[in-house]
Amino acid sequence: MNYELNVVPLQAETGKNMEVIIHDTALKEAASKGTDEFLTLVHNKILEAVGGEVNAETLLQLNGEQTTLLAYFILREEVMDGGFIQLIHNGYGPFIFLNPFAKAMRLWGAHDFSKLIYKGRKLFEQYADVLQADCTDDEFMALFEQYPEFDELDDAFVEMEEDVTDTIAHYVDENLDRFGLTPTLSKREGDNC
Repeated sequence: MNYELNVVPLQAETGKNMEVIIHDTALKEAASKGTDEFLTLVHNKILEAVGGEVNAETLLQLNGEQTTLLAYFILREEVMDGGFIQLIHNGYGPFIFLNPFAKAMRLWGAHDFSKLIYKGRKLFEQYADVLQADCTDDEFMALFEQYPEFDELDDAFVEMEEDVTDTIAHYVDENLDRFGLTPTLSKREGDNC
């Protein structure tokens, strides 16, 4: 996946709704394998609909729900790999913390996760300049020791990630139309879903 982002407002309703075609059988098959498989399928189809790349230009093609789901995947990937410090250092801090991502998570039912994002925003606002600055690998690794406040956020997210993903998957499943998803009933020969 290729992500390049600047601050682009996650609007509750942009009026845009990038249509994403998914075969009903693919949705059901993914759901039968678990919420992570289901959510990954939806994420990948939205990403595919914008050419496989997330950047300021392609985000304008998506509605708020679609953008928020992509934002969750970015956050999850970054935090599970290197914590909130890595998320911020890699340039995603403004996208997550300066947009209504936390509010969207609350509205989607992930209340504790929303609170965690608000805590992260406070730390982001306090340390953004230092954490976003260019640095060597050694200097980057030193950030983890210099800013242990992020350890609590990292640990909390790791503990709640499965529940958050499950909550988001259920929200998506109950609101397919808000994600521009158009399940089709039959699979044509040669289609890859």
